[in-house]
Amino acid sequence: MADTAAKKQRMRAATAALKSMQHGPPDGFRVVVCGKGGVGKTTITALLARRLAIRGKKVLAVDEDPQQNLAFSLGYPLEAAEDLIPLSRNFDYVEEKVGARPGEGWGLMLALNPDVTDVVDRFGVRIDEGIDCLVMGSVVQAATGCLCPENALLDAVIRYIRLREDEAILLDTQAGVEHFGRALAEGFSQTLVVTEPGRNSLHVALHAAHLAADLGIPHLHLAVNKTRNDADRTKVEAFLGENHPFESVIYLPFDERVLDTEPSVSTLLDDASPFMEGIAAIEKMLLACSQSDRAVPG
Repeated sequence: MADTAAKKQRMRAATAALKSMQHGPPDGFRVVVCGKGGVGKTTITALLARRLAIRGKKVLAVDEDPQQNLAFSLGYPLEAAEDLIPLSRNFDYVEEKVGARPGEGWGLMLALNPDVTDVVDRFGVRIDEGIDCLVMGSVVQAATGCLCPENALLDAVIRYIRLREDEAILLDTQAGVEHFGRALAEGFSQTLVVTEPGRNSLHVALHAAHLAADLGIPHLHLAVNKTRNDADRTKVEAFLGENHPFESVIYLPFDERVLDTEPSVSTLLDDASPFMEGIAAIEKMLLACSQSDRAVPG
């Protein structure tokens, strides 16, 4: 009887997800955070998640970065690190959902659209009452191809979580733009590209914005982190030019205290620094776009 009830519950959740897919995301707050490695994506994602939870929003923070630091930035205890097993390394779950274990999927028939509506309940980490964190992980073995079992699972999970109702979804991605190439960010309503004022970082940011636009993500924003002075701003403005694709550009000043608080961002929340004023401006801008999207008739 319990198995039958569980199956019915999963079927209802899957049906709701399909209905949401037909009418677009149920909530406009679907944000993918991306950029070059080391620019501060995880710190900014964690701060936004914390601030949204304080506002009373239910938040799902998804860690797609192989470094797996998002949970710790949110306040998950370091001593419990061994309990954080990413989905891609949960071999039993991968096999249960797609029909093969990592390392065994090459040439096999994989289920590319498995029912993963149980993933957050089973593997989400409860940070506090308002925030859950889902650690995705990355491909386990090299040279297994894009259709390896773990990739099939991760793609299905992303397709599902972006359709969850009454939740703010923040996706902290791995460095670079690979998630756009695999269309993992497709279906999200906003992209927050994080960059430093350096040319290499700005080049990645601009590339990411164009790929996000190609996926149909309507709102593209740029956060220029670790800005030191007016010369940095001038350099960024000159690189972007007048016809850049970003709806908004927000500058976050360099602040050594951000480094001093690692790994958890909690002590920064009550800080009235220029850096946190910039985070508040990003939050306000993302919320405004979300509310605007919800106001548009479907």
